[in-house]
Amino acid sequence: MTEHAIKYRLIKKDKHTGARLGEIITPHGTWPTPMFMPVGTQATVKTMSPEELKAIGSEIILANTYHLWIRPGDELIAEAGGLHTFMNWDQPILTDSGGFQVYSLVENKKNITEEGVKFKNHLNGAPLFLSPEKAIAIQNNLGSDIMMSFDECPQFYQPYDYVKASVERTSRWAERGLKAHKRWEDQGLFGIVQGAGYRDLREQSARDLTSMDFSGYSIGGLAVGETHAEMNAVLDYTTPLLPEDKPRYLMGVGAPDSLIDGVIRGIDMFDCVLPTRIARNGTLMTSFGRCNIRNAKYAHDFTKLDPECECYTCQNYTRAYLHHLIKADETFGLRLCSYHNLYFLVHLMARVRQAIMADNLLEFREDFCEKYGYNQPNAKDF
Repeated sequence: MTEHAIKYRLIKKDKHTGARLGEIITPHGTWPTPMFMPVGTQATVKTMSPEELKAIGSEIILANTYHLWIRPGDELIAEAGGLHTFMNWDQPILTDSGGFQVYSLVENKKNITEEGVKFKNHLNGAPLFLSPEKAIAIQNNLGSDIMMSFDECPQFYQPYDYVKASVERTSRWAERGLKAHKRWEDQGLFGIVQGAGYRDLREQSARDLTSMDFSGYSIGGLAVGETHAEMNAVLDYTTPLLPEDKPRYLMGVGAPDSLIDGVIRGIDMFDCVLPTRIARNGTLMTSFGRCNIRNAKYAHDFTKLDPECECYTCQNYTRAYLHHLIKADETFGLRLCSYHNLYFLVHLMARVRQAIMADNLLEFREDFCEKYGYNQPNAKDF
C-alpha cells in the first residue's frame, strides 16, 4: 500500500443527504471540504494576485498541464523550483492532466491510440504527442500537490460502443500513469471516472479505478452539455462507488446550484473557470441572483453591488462604477468583478459547510435557490 501525500479526514456527515464535512491534508497544509478551487490555467488565476486569492479564502488552486507544458515548459518550471515557487503560491496546487484540452485539439479520432494522443499545438500548429507517462512526467516537473491521471473525456452523448472502448482505455492509461509516477512522497495522483451518461460504464470505470491505489478519485465528463438533471443522476449512482476515506472531486463544475447539488451527493472538491470567465463579460453572482452589470439600469446606481457581500469590491465600489469600468473595457473592472465572483463561490462553500454541520443542507439549498432565482420560470444556469 502506497503512503499517500494527500489524505482525507471525514469530520461529519449530514443526517439527511450524502454531504460530507471533512479535511484534505496536503504537503502545503490542511484545508476544509467541501471546497471550490479557482482555476489558474497558466499559473495565474486571471487578474488575481496570490495575496488576493488568500484574502478571499481560496485554499487549493488549479493549473493546466497542457498549457504549462507548451509555454513556458515544464522543465523551465522545474528549474525555477517547481510551480509553487514559480508563481509564488505556498498553498496547494492541483494540475489537470491536459486531457480535456488535448481532445478539443484532436482533428481525427484515429489520432487517439492505445499509446496516447497525437494533436497540434494550438499556438503554432506543431505536432505534439501526449501519453499517460508523458502527462505524469510533466506534472512531476510542475510539482503540484495533486496530479490527475491522463484520460479521455468523451462527449456526454457519444454512442455507447465508443464510450465503452474509451472507458476501458482510460483504465489502462490510469494503470500506466500509476506506474510512471515518481514523487509519491510529495505528490498525490487521482484517478478519473468516465463513462458519459451510461450507468454500467460509470460503474465499470469506478470499479476499475478503485481497484488501483490512487490518492483520490475524480468524476469527469460532466458539465459538458448534459442537463442539470442528467448530471445529478450520474452523481447519484457514481459517487457512492468511490471510497469514503479518500477525497472525491467533481471536475469543471462551478454554477452555484450545481455545487450545492454535488455536495448533497457526496462530492468534496470542485473547480471551474466560470467565475472569472463570466466576470470578464460583466456577469456577476450575487445573493439576489445573476447580475449583468453592463445593463443600462446600473449606470446611475450608486449602491453597492451586493448588499450582503463583504468582499473588497462590494465594500468599496458602486454598481455605477463597475458598469462604467466594464463598458469602458478597463482591466480594473475585470479584476473587481473576478474578485467578487470568486469570493462569492468560496464563501458559498463556507456556508455549505456550516449547513452540513447543522444538518440543514436541504433547507439551505431551498432558501438559496429561491433567493438566487433558480425557481423562477426560464431561470439562468448561473
